[in-house]
Amino acid sequence: MLRFLPAPLKILINFLWGCVATTVIAVAIILLGILRIIPIRPWQRLVASLANGLFRLWGYAVTAMFNLTQKTIWQIEGGVELRRDGWYMIMANHLSWVDILVLMRLAHKDMPMPRFFLKQELFWVPFIGFGCWVLDMPFMKRYSRQLLEKKPHLKGKDIETTRRSCEKFKTLPTTVINFCEGTRFTEKKRAQKHSPYQHLLPPKAGGTAFTLQAMEGNFDAILDITIVYPDRNPDKPLVIDFLAGRLRHIHLHIDALPATDDLVGDYFNDAAFKEHFQSWLNTRWELKDQRIENIMQSHRSQAQR
Repeated sequence: MLRFLPAPLKILINFLWGCVATTVIAVAIILLGILRIIPIRPWQRLVASLANGLFRLWGYAVTAMFNLTQKTIWQIEGGVELRRDGWYMIMANHLSWVDILVLMRLAHKDMPMPRFFLKQELFWVPFIGFGCWVLDMPFMKRYSRQLLEKKPHLKGKDIETTRRSCEKFKTLPTTVINFCEGTRFTEKKRAQKHSPYQHLLPPKAGGTAFTLQAMEGNFDAILDITIVYPDRNPDKPLVIDFLAGRLRHIHLHIDALPATDDLVGDYFNDAAFKEHFQSWLNTRWELKDQRIENIMQSHRSQAQR
């Protein structure tokens, strides 16, 4: 019924639904976090489990938005068998914050709930930092090359700090998301960065390599996910098409790659490993760029029939 409403009403309904669901669940998670402060390990594990359940509930609420005012056709390729009790790292291209909702929709049933590596400074942001702590988001600390030159005794301590924050994930199934481009794709950014790709920005390998190093190769698989919105209007923000109920097709391709030993190393201090890892990631991005073009061409051909 809601699918036949005019676009402005659809935008209002989706926006209100998203705000209310996010606010209610966020407040509940923060209240649980207050209880988690009690220093009793079994109690803290119980609270963490309840908070994770609320996070998954938010995933269901987000999924409902895709069906609330539009009929979205999902095409998921790759034939990957995912498990809630697995460990995964996602590498994905990035077009809009809608990508996060898409990945939440993918993960809310069949994968551990996604987590993001966050900068240590975010821990001190009111409410946000506390909520992320309750959800066991890993906080990452990186020292700049300039600081290490001044204080060489700090070398390696950043990766140790992050590794300690990841200790819990060795027993807690986890999905970590990396948007390797570092920012959302636009044609303007593509031109500014002189990208060799038609549909992508050059990938930044440091964050991905850092994640693999911090987790010490404990991932069951690296999920190279290609996100395509084949009928999007490139001249309008994707989020507006989503809220207005015009996002009719979403195409996902998932490549499950082994987290082999050659992908775990010190990207920032080992020149040979850095070159190897960057070459590996660039190859993945070349395949991803060609895949996006193939999907777009296929969709255009079907639309013309």
